[in-house]
Amino acid sequence: MELTFWTYEGPPHVGAIRVVTSMEGVHMVLHSPQGDTYADLLFTMIERQGKRPPVTYTTFQARDLGGDTAGLVIRTLREACDRFKPRVMVVGDSCTAELLQDQPGSLASGAELSVPIVPLELSAYSRKENWGASETFYHLVRGLLAARAPAPGWERPARGDERRPRVNLLGPSALGFRCRDDVVEITRLLASVGVDVHVTAPAGATPEDLLRIPEADANVCLYPEIARTACSWLQRTFKQPTIETVPIGVGATCDFLREIGEVTGVDVSAAVVEAQSRLPWYSRSVDSTYLTGKRVFVFGDASHAVAAARIARDELGFDVVGLGTYARESAREVRAAAKVYGVDPLITDNYLEVEARISELQPELVLGTQMERHIAKRLGIGCAVISTPAHVQDYPARYSPQMGFEGANVIFDSWVHPLMMGLEEHLLTMFREDFEFNDVATPSHLASLGGHSQRPAEGELAVAAPEDGVAWESDAEHELKKIPFFVRGKARRNTEKFALERGMQNISVETLYEAKAHYGR
Repeated sequence: MELTFWTYEGPPHVGAIRVVTSMEGVHMVLHSPQGDTYADLLFTMIERQGKRPPVTYTTFQARDLGGDTAGLVIRTLREACDRFKPRVMVVGDSCTAELLQDQPGSLASGAELSVPIVPLELSAYSRKENWGASETFYHLVRGLLAARAPAPGWERPARGDERRPRVNLLGPSALGFRCRDDVVEITRLLASVGVDVHVTAPAGATPEDLLRIPEADANVCLYPEIARTACSWLQRTFKQPTIETVPIGVGATCDFLREIGEVTGVDVSAAVVEAQSRLPWYSRSVDSTYLTGKRVFVFGDASHAVAAARIARDELGFDVVGLGTYARESAREVRAAAKVYGVDPLITDNYLEVEARISELQPELVLGTQMERHIAKRLGIGCAVISTPAHVQDYPARYSPQMGFEGANVIFDSWVHPLMMGLEEHLLTMFREDFEFNDVATPSHLASLGGHSQRPAEGELAVAAPEDGVAWESDAEHELKKIPFFVRGKARRNTEKFALERGMQNISVETLYEAKAHYGR
């Protein structure tokens, strides 16, 4: 474990809180020190939920460490049970409390509470948030359904013709990336081909809903980071097939429908042929030539990163120059995808390594998390957020799915606009010296107030030398500004490298174009 300013995932207990917060009738008791209640802010400030998470903290302090912290756990359990009256209680500890080895799950099992207890061992010092969410959901599903598991050798009966096929959507949770809208879009998509959604969990589910999961014909592993473990157990125990295709992008959504058809026996051919998205049409249009061949770097959770790389190359004509994930549990599938695109996979949770790779590759677009948004902004590169961790602006109030055909439209807008706005800014830069558009010109809509325009002064003085000892002459700086902002940084670095390698002290316009010709070979 290493210290860092930013982190892609919180500790496992944050993942557990995400699952509990997603559900109704479930309450969590978290053995934790005073101060670990910061997790509440993630839901109220970032996802803007109108209620605080259903979590009770033991909030022990330094003076409690010399006393009976185990007794504090039992008292908190009983008080929470009496006050909130949950139908299921989840019990675990935070990374700090894990050091005390009070084992709150075992204490809860012996506390003679009136509700079912699901104990958690969250391995805080070797695992992280998504794993914690996955384990919590898995233990909730298994804890409630284990008693109903059929005997060995049991065969699942075939679905009769008296009802439509039905599936469960598993994995959407609080603080997931666009989960709310994805569920609406996929439910609508399935209904269009004659398949009903039986249970959606954990988001919006109750303990009673989890008991109904085996009644469905199949499980859709909508968010593998959260649902893969639970889906595997349900497939082994109840013989429920798992739909594994994540429907992000036009191609993946068509593949998803085909897999639904294979598992449920529904004819989905018409829905595939009539795929409703503007993305394929635009990708074939004349206007798309501006996008073709743009170099793209992709980083995020494994599911969204792999899906984004496929969309970028196969549906928008981009060139994928980098692919990675912070989720080490899913490293295998990211490595397999990176092999397809001929790039070196980046498996790391250190944002400094990600920044170094982006600086090295100098892509024209970054598709990543809010971390990559900050990195790209600092480097002057366009960016679109495709995955958690995300900030408040990535939890819009409007309908904005990532999955299904409408999700493909949203993705198209989100990815293409940074490039198009880059083109627009470049055009403004080209005309910056015009009498109407220069930096000190009065805005045209204020001209009636007596303002006037003036051209910036022209000079031949060289600017102050940077730390590396190379100075830019003013006319070279002026020429550099004509280069689009999203590749200007790369042009500056290449020119300075070119000059240093040749012992030049000043960079002129001629040097700029010589460097351009050198690196363009």
